[in-house]
Amino acid sequence: MWTLRSDAAVPVWRPDGDPRRAALLVFSTRRGGVSQPPYASLNLGRSTADQPDHVAENRTRLLDAIGVSPSRLVTLGQVHGADVARAEAPGFHGGHDAVVTRVPGLALAVTSADCLPILFSTDRAVGAAHAGWRGVASGVAEATLAALCEIAGVPPQRVRVHLGPCIRPCCYEVGPDVAERFPEQTLERRNGSIRLGLPAAVALRLGAAGLPPGAIADTGACTACEPFWYFSHRRDRGITGRHWGVVGLPVDSA
Repeated sequence: MWTLRSDAAVPVWRPDGDPRRAALLVFSTRRGGVSQPPYASLNLGRSTADQPDHVAENRTRLLDAIGVSPSRLVTLGQVHGADVARAEAPGFHGGHDAVVTRVPGLALAVTSADCLPILFSTDRAVGAAHAGWRGVASGVAEATLAALCEIAGVPPQRVRVHLGPCIRPCCYEVGPDVAERFPEQTLERRNGSIRLGLPAAVALRLGAAGLPPGAIADTGACTACEPFWYFSHRRDRGITGRHWGVVGLPVDSA
């Protein structure tokens, strides 16, 4: 189960009661920062037209709130693909939508604003993936699972997966060209429209890759439905901020 710590100065989602979870598992919201509309307020995206000093301050606030040193951060240059980076040290990995590590103390961050942030955890390694419909269709979730299992030396049965806030079928209408790339059980058809469930699609793919039933925990939050809490690229017509999903191994897990 996940809980939104809504009363914190920097509100974030954190998991409850999972003894196998990594030391750090967090999904951010749009609250608690300094950015002004349309990026108010905790915009973490440097690729936006927000003021760079505001984004820098927002990142500092979030990292301070979750106990992460900026010198231990790993970020990605996301391209809606399925390539997985392997992080041995802090830094930036361009052209990747997922990353895994077995280095204790590193914090892996993926960026989203409707796309699904996915965090992977074992006691030996962690991973993070950014999954829009293109990434899901290309296999980014199962590619991350395979890379994590390889570096950790564990089977999929030892992995836990965590799904963050994203656009949900209530708000995510797609065209037939997108719908045809997904199984029917991940689609909802309403009055002539087609709605896509990214979490359902990811769950199906990970299950086929060996992840056992019950290994996925989902926040259940829809970014498009809740403008107070979340940025939404679709709702805000592309002029909006970005959230982070962050995962890391404890320092004493070496």
